[in-house]
Amino acid sequence: MGYEESFPPMDMKWHANATKRFASPFVDNPHDRIDVDPIILSHAAVACGYTIRDFYEKPELGIHCVGYISQLYDLLPVTHWFYSMPWTRELGLKLQYKETLPPISTGPILSEPGDVDKLRVMDKEELKKNFTQQEFYRIYDYVAKNLPMTLVPISYGFDLVGAAAELVGVENFIMWTFTEPEAAKKLVKIYTDTSVNGAAALADKYGMAMLIVGSVLANNDIFSDDAVEEYSAKMMRYYVDQAFRKGAGPQVFYHLCGNHETDYKVFKDNLIWSPFTVFHIGYKGKNVFPSKLLKEEYGQKATLMGSVDTKLMINPNPVSVYNQAKEQLLGGRDAPKGYILGNSCECPPYTLPGQMLALVKAARDFGTYGSW
Repeated sequence: MGYEESFPPMDMKWHANATKRFASPFVDNPHDRIDVDPIILSHAAVACGYTIRDFYEKPELGIHCVGYISQLYDLLPVTHWFYSMPWTRELGLKLQYKETLPPISTGPILSEPGDVDKLRVMDKEELKKNFTQQEFYRIYDYVAKNLPMTLVPISYGFDLVGAAAELVGVENFIMWTFTEPEAAKKLVKIYTDTSVNGAAALADKYGMAMLIVGSVLANNDIFSDDAVEEYSAKMMRYYVDQAFRKGAGPQVFYHLCGNHETDYKVFKDNLIWSPFTVFHIGYKGKNVFPSKLLKEEYGQKATLMGSVDTKLMINPNPVSVYNQAKEQLLGGRDAPKGYILGNSCECPPYTLPGQMLALVKAARDFGTYGSW
């Protein structure tokens, strides 16, 4: 029995409405209300009675859960599935599945700066035969067959700095940025070039590939603004530019997770902005990044995604989610290129349904087009 036999058919009336809503910011045709994207991943599996490990170890099951549960919460009409370290296996890292976590590294494979020279960027044809690309092919072929209306092929550079750092160990990488900066930059470049080739391979098969890339490890809790610009913002630009040149895009989701209290300014003049770009920042210090400030700084550049603190999603107090969502909506809903309401990072696996309802209710109450 295939996983598709465990789920009833998708509600096509819901999907048609959700699709119009999803397209609103990009076609400048407001429909219904502000969309809600809580970056739902393994929570979808948990909500269907499966485990976090099931989500990652059985990707076809995981992505079907996302499509199914999106109807329950009235979220996006598209499906996605990913974890934070794609392409690292191709560079030699070993990952293992855990019961309550996404796949994690078993430990660094490089110890000295000179070891970076042992790494080799896999070309597109090699990647097509390797683990990560084969996994993406599996899930998107599954969706094309069983949930075709939700198919958006996505390629992930994700966290260019953080994923590269796993190859030497995060602590060592941070030290290298001070003591061996050329080795650190070369390491990030190798990982980025591998990710670019992965995006090209996906575009070869599906005719397009949405890009998701972010700055997670490179944030103000660890790096200065200049370091975030040098190691992250410039490499994000390089990744998108090269991926576009090789047939991927034109959709881009820039995900700045963690604290970007002051470094948020360095991305504006470094990134590439297509007409189908979504830009998201999680935190400013210990607080969620204010949508009002996000609008002032980036409203003319991209569709904006405002944040509700993920910690609130597991706190049994729905009004806390509702009130923060309201504040963020009022600050960003009239952004020139559109606005989406989300979480500051991935939806926690054990998110409470009452909190999710509060998030969506706020979007209905304060994000309905024509009511402001």
